[in-house]
Formats: sequence, C-alpha cells, structure tokens
Amino acid sequence: MKPLQDQVEYEQKRLTLLTLLILAQAGYIELCFGDESGFSLMPTVPYGWIKKGKQACMLSQHSGRINVFGLLSTTGKLTGYHKQESLDSAFVIECLTDFTQSLQRPTVVVLDNAPLHTSAAFKAKQVEWEQKGLYLFFLPKYSPHLNRIERLWKQIKHGWLKAQDYLSLEHLRQALANILTGFGTAFTLDFKELDLEEIDLAQFHILISD
Repeated sequence: MKPLQDQVEYEQKRLTLLTLLILAQAGYIELCFGDESGFSLMPTVPYGWIKKGKQACMLSQHSGRINVFGLLSTTGKLTGYHKQESLDSAFVIECLTDFTQSLQRPTVVVLDNAPLHTSAAFKAKQVEWEQKGLYLFFLPKYSPHLNRIERLWKQIKHGWLKAQDYLSLEHLRQALANILTGFGTAFTLDFKELDLEEIDLAQFHILISD
C-alpha cells in the first residue's frame, strides 16, 4: 500500500477487479487492460555484458516519438493503436469507439485515472459505449501494478526491442509493428489464471451482495 492510496478505495476496487477476472475466466465477459506508452530512439537498456577493461557505446539521439494506446485482453489478444504525435483524450476516444465495432460479448476495459481517461469529452462517451457493450473500470489511484498491460510495455522496452531497432525512427516503428501484430504467437507473456480455491470466498460473497 502506497502512502497516497486510499486504503478503503484500494481494497474495494481490488475486489471488484478480482470479480471481473473471475467473470472473464468463466467466459461471461471480455476483460481488457488499457494504457498508453511511448517509444523513442532513447533506448532502454537495463544491463549488458562486456569484457573487463573494454568500453562500449550505444548511440542515443533525440527524435520523434511513437505513442501507443493498447488494449490487452485476458484471453491474450492485443489491440494496438499508434501515432507519432502526442496522444490526447480525443485519440483515445477514437480508439475505444473503433474497438466497440469488434465486440463479441460484454467487455470491460480497465483504465487508470490519467487525464486522457477522465476528461469531460471522455466521460460524455461512456453512455454511448455502454449501449454498444463496452464498460469502463477505473483502477484505484497510484496502482499501476494492477494493470496487466504495464507488464507488456516493460517487456517490449526491456526485452523484445533490440539495439538495431533504434537505428532510426522507421526501424523502431517497424519493430513495434512486428511486436504488436505478433503478440500471442511470436511474442508471448504468461499470466497465471486465477486459482479459484485460493480466493477468499467470504470477501467475494460480500462483494457481489453489494
């Protein structure tokens, strides 16, 4: 628990998210985790190996930025929207509106409380989206660890993008396109399914009775 988190809100929303995961695992709903991330020619290299006494340099340069809004479902499907300009609320609205066209069942999208997701224009679209079967669930504040797609961004930046992908913005764009389209086949992440026997059913019954 972080100092700025509201403990009551955090626990209530954590249990609600648990309920949504259970419903998704049972096939009643589709559950997607949404978020934005940016990629530039400033490479993210957590560590590397080199012979003792040697030095190595990686070219780093200021450049354009590729920004991505992604939707990662618990079934392993990734839907990505990207552009080079900065993302704003209007772009995310456009993405979610497009996303509603492919819904097969009631779908809940998990989002954080970023200004892009809480603008007046964004809130005004919620009724329209709900009529099409798309519902929003907002995470408790300061809780990025509850958003599964954060792990995807980290894996892309620290694992899947290679040094040669930073040679130019076009190299980076192509590498990202390959990752986004190849997710689930060439690029995979394993998320452990809920073990229903490990769930505190007393809490679960209280939650759904509310």
